Amino acid sequence: MPVDHYENFPVASILLPKRLVPAVEAIYAFARSADDIADEGEASGPERLAALGAYEAALDAIGRAEVQPDPMFARLAAVIAQYRLPLQPFYDLLSAFKQDVSTKRYPSFELLLDYCRRSANPVGLLMLSLYGAVDENNVRDSDAICSALQLINFLQDVGIDRQKDRIYIPLDDLQRFGVAPAELDQPTVGGNWRSLMAFQVARARALMQSGAPLARRLPGRIGWELRLVIQGGLRILEEIEKVDYDVFNQRPQLKTLDWMAILWRAVRM
Repeated sequence: MPVDHYENFPVASILLPKRLVPAVEAIYAFARSADDIADEGEASGPERLAALGAYEAALDAIGRAEVQPDPMFARLAAVIAQYRLPLQPFYDLLSAFKQDVSTKRYPSFELLLDYCRRSANPVGLLMLSLYGAVDENNVRDSDAICSALQLINFLQDVGIDRQKDRIYIPLDDLQRFGVAPAELDQPTVGGNWRSLMAFQVARARALMQSGAPLARRLPGRIGWELRLVIQGGLRILEEIEKVDYDVFNQRPQLKTLDWMAILWRAVRM
């Protein structure tokens, strides 16, 4: 499930084979630190973009097989070489983080999905690559799961994101359901908001369920990890519904009983 600052990266849990732990840690360090550049601290927009540009330059150097003086990039270069990982997912992540610096609103769901394609889906592709499980069907379902997780995170963090002057609910959906963006500053959970959130939850759930066959198709630990991820995401959607969509005052958090239910549902898959 989501961890730390970079919420789209899977936990290196007991289900992850020990041989893959160093690789996952190296990829996670890259993603987390780049995400922190975009989101944390007091740096200006141009400073953040320049720092992310330096990450792109390091990827360029890795692509040229140049020695990396920075330990983090040296570890990443070794992992990329060992597992023959594609570089494009790393560039896609940086593209999304750069977009975080300048883009605070998304006019349509299509544009939001394009952001998810670069901010979340690359993680799934890299994990499939580590397991040697990249094919057209697996990538399609992985993309659906990763994008759904990103959307679910947006839904539970509407209030938190608004404090950062970000709105990740498509503006055309807000307009369609009669919710003005300014209403998120002093939120009241009325009928319009509940209808809007019910629509968002249903869409995220459908996307997650569309990718669920991947967890049954992949064998061993990765399949079980995916089952837990999928059921965890679906459980958060249930928690959002349980609080009647008041994510401003009752942000969904998974507790022990939730995890027991998630495990049971994962087994039943």
